[in-house]
Amino acid sequence: MEVIIQKNKAAAVSLAAKLIAREIRKKADLVLGLATGRTMESLYAELAVMHNNEGLDFSLCRSFNLDEYIGLPPEHPGSYRYYMNEHLFNKVNIDLRNTHLPNGVAEDLDGEGERYEERIEACGGIDLQLLGIGCSGHIGFNEPLSSLMSKTRQKALTPVTIAQNSPLFDKPEDMPKRAFTMGVGTILESRRILMLVTGREKAQILAKAVEGPITSMVSATALQLHPATVVIVDEEAAELLQEKEYYHWIFNNEPEWEEFRV
Repeated sequence: MEVIIQKNKAAAVSLAAKLIAREIRKKADLVLGLATGRTMESLYAELAVMHNNEGLDFSLCRSFNLDEYIGLPPEHPGSYRYYMNEHLFNKVNIDLRNTHLPNGVAEDLDGEGERYEERIEACGGIDLQLLGIGCSGHIGFNEPLSSLMSKTRQKALTPVTIAQNSPLFDKPEDMPKRAFTMGVGTILESRRILMLVTGREKAQILAKAVEGPITSMVSATALQLHPATVVIVDEEAAELLQEKEYYHWIFNNEPEWEEFRV
């Protein structure tokens, strides 16, 4: 795991966008794992600008989202399909037929997770998985005590997650209490992982995820087991990290980051 600290949210988002763009330019048919949430909105806006101004080409990309609420149809403003269309898919030249999310209104809810795993496998697996982190330390909706070997499945949401996400609904009480999520094991099968974390409110959980012991109580700690994970954070989110000086040294001195240093 490499932790890259940027001076503010804008710089962190910019670096994350540049890393994603680099991977798309290296492999036109990149399979992207995508995330939702407030942290990602600025990132997707920047990718849309890169598409319009620099010709960043999504036409051959395939995508798989981490999660979707159970019970919400795609056209519901609270669904993650709606979110992705609004913030990214409708603003770039990706083929919507190549964009995948779990079906929150599937007739066979028990079989939907397995079908989703089969679709990922049919595309050759995920090349680059984008992640945020929830206040309880979840990645996707892998709430505390999620198995570190878990696959895509239904998951009951914790009160912490519901409190964090329900304000995004016009009527907070309408937020579903269950969702489909890629499993921790599914995420760890990705070839590369990029986690973007900003804001002081994430500092405590980020420190646990990056520098704490690996535990199913904080599913993001499983990323410590992945051989190619980059965590991009701003100074506020990095506030409680013990090895900040080391992380700064890596970014300022390692050749792989030279093209991104300003």
